[in-house]
Amino acid sequence: MPDDHDRTASRRLGVGAVVVLVLAGLVITVGIGIARGAGGAGTTTVTPSSTASPGAPTDGALYVHVTGAVAAPGLYRLTVGARVVDAVGAAGGFAEDADRGSVNLARPVTDGEQLVVPVIGATAEEPAQGSSDAATGTVGGLVDLNRADASVLDTLPRIGPALAERIVAWREDNGRFTSVDDLLSIPGIGEKIVDGLRDLVRV
Repeated sequence: MPDDHDRTASRRLGVGAVVVLVLAGLVITVGIGIARGAGGAGTTTVTPSSTASPGAPTDGALYVHVTGAVAAPGLYRLTVGARVVDAVGAAGGFAEDADRGSVNLARPVTDGEQLVVPVIGATAEEPAQGSSDAATGTVGGLVDLNRADASVLDTLPRIGPALAERIVAWREDNGRFTSVDDLLSIPGIGEKIVDGLRDLVRV
C-alpha cells in the first residue's frame, strides 16, 4: 500500500502536469494570434491610378512614361526626387540613334510626365541650359513655334483652336518660323496678339 508520502507526491505530479498543459495551450493560442496578425501586414503593390493628379504622388513614388529612342520604352515607377537620368536608366538606357545632347539628364521628373528621347536629327538645336519637353514642344517654359502642335498652341492667350491650326498650317507651308513677327503673316493674328505672345513663345 502506498504511504501518505507517495500519495502527496502523486498529487503534486498531477497538478504540475495540468499547469504545463494550460501553459502550453496559452503559448499555442498566442502563437496563432501573432501568425494571423503577420499575415495581414504584407507588402501592398501599388497600381498607378488614371485619376491621380500629375505632380502629386501619394505613395512615395511617381510614374513616368519613357518613350522615343530608349532601349525599352514604357511606364516606369520611380522614387520621388528622381531625375531624367534615372528614367532613362529604368528604360534600359539610350538607343544607338538617340540624340543624347538634347536631353537634360539632371532635370527632375514629375509624376505623370511623358519623357520623349528624340533620335538624332529629329529636333531643332536646343539651348545648352534650361529644361525641355519634346512631348509638348516647350523649351525652358516657352512654347516653341516650330515644334508645338495645335493642342499646345491653343493654350496660348487669345490663340484658340482655329488660330492654332493656322499656325501649324503656315509652318507646314512655309517652313520654320524665324521670328515671332512671322505670326503676323497668319490671317487673324494682329500686332496686339503678337505683342502678348513675345514673352511666352520662342522660335
